Amino acid sequence: MSSHSPAPRPTTAYAVPASSAALLTDHYELTMVQAALRSGAASRRCVFETFARRLPDGRRYGVVAGTGRLLEAIERFRFGDEEIAALRAADVVDADTLDFLAGYRFQGDIWGYAEGEAYFPGSPVLVVESDFAHGVVLETLVLSILNHDSAVASAASRMTGAAGTRPCIEMGSRRTHEEAAVAAARAAYIAGFATTSNLEAGRRWGVPTAGTAAHAFTLLHDDEREAFTAQVEALGVGTTLLVDTYDVPRAVEIAVEVAGTDLGAVRLDSGDLLVQAHEVREQLDALGATGTRIVVTSDLDEFAIAGLAAGPVDAYGVGTQLVTGSGAPTAGMVYKLVARTDDSGEMVGVAKASKDKTSVGGRKFALRRRNERGTAEAEIIGIGEAPADDGDDRALLVDLVRDGEVVGGEHVALAAARERHEASMAELPRSAHQLSRGEPAIPTTYL
Repeated sequence: MSSHSPAPRPTTAYAVPASSAALLTDHYELTMVQAALRSGAASRRCVFETFARRLPDGRRYGVVAGTGRLLEAIERFRFGDEEIAALRAADVVDADTLDFLAGYRFQGDIWGYAEGEAYFPGSPVLVVESDFAHGVVLETLVLSILNHDSAVASAASRMTGAAGTRPCIEMGSRRTHEEAAVAAARAAYIAGFATTSNLEAGRRWGVPTAGTAAHAFTLLHDDEREAFTAQVEALGVGTTLLVDTYDVPRAVEIAVEVAGTDLGAVRLDSGDLLVQAHEVREQLDALGATGTRIVVTSDLDEFAIAGLAAGPVDAYGVGTQLVTGSGAPTAGMVYKLVARTDDSGEMVGVAKASKDKTSVGGRKFALRRRNERGTAEAEIIGIGEAPADDGDDRALLVDLVRDGEVVGGEHVALAAARERHEASMAELPRSAHQLSRGEPAIPTTYL
């Protein structure tokens, strides 16, 4: 685990793969465009809003992530010859709609919460303003990216909060889809994870990568001494040796004999981690390896990390629970039309009124109300106009896209998002960081 090499940094705030993102959408998005083109409503100016009606059960806040990935996906949301041919062959939409899609380039404006920012029920995480046809086709793409990445970042934030100053290592690639693994590593880094095991996340997004060896490397050799010797000779004494393949006390003894008292770390991946950590710490200290760190892994979540807080643990490796949102694999965000122009050209609010799925109509503006100590007290949402700042409030929506051009690269740069998350967490009341079930840390108020 201690073998660490910072990955090459991308030249832009987000990486842009060459493939089109246009068909990463649902069938009905395009049939709506066809019907709107036919009725003449496709050009009607509209405002779409992404928000979560509620947080996952018992959670006190969420963390926005995925905006950088979304911006690069919008830039490659193009219906090229192959995409048009596929739609034509499947008879998805008519010829006029295919002509419209062939020339599609998003031409509107997008505002949103900057990555790393906390959000609450009703927070207008993303606001899209464009004509109906250009805005509606982004729905599936927006939700698939923001729901996944925000779920991972929200879980990661709870984990890093529980870990305190002890670093967390993202190692969930083998527990999810290969592309979801890359996105999860990025989201976890925003929420405070120190490194990832995923090399593509390092190449594509500049997330620092780290890793050493698994049980297979030990089992490959005739005994642990041979395995540890090979690893130390290849990676140096600062490496992390996995000591729970056979007998932990014996493995720790061999590890120090092979690497010396400057051994970087040992890793525990099974059993009662708290008890073992205490035992291993005592053994390491007795052997003179007082600076050797203890890294623990094995299906950790925020509750397990909190339970290990009293133990002599130096770092946590987290996999399955992180990439699955620690019980909340989606952020539950929706993408709703909240305003449109009427026949006179005036913008009017519209809202769904279905039972349990109501929404609030009107273009939203948001700020975080803070008290004189700088602690957040409420999420203030203005409808139709920005709410007044009472002196120490913080506006939350930032420009991301203007007239179809990305202008918000600085709001999705990874280092900035990571710093923003830290600042946003520090701003929340203490109750936000409790792992026990509770209501959102601050209320959402509409003006």
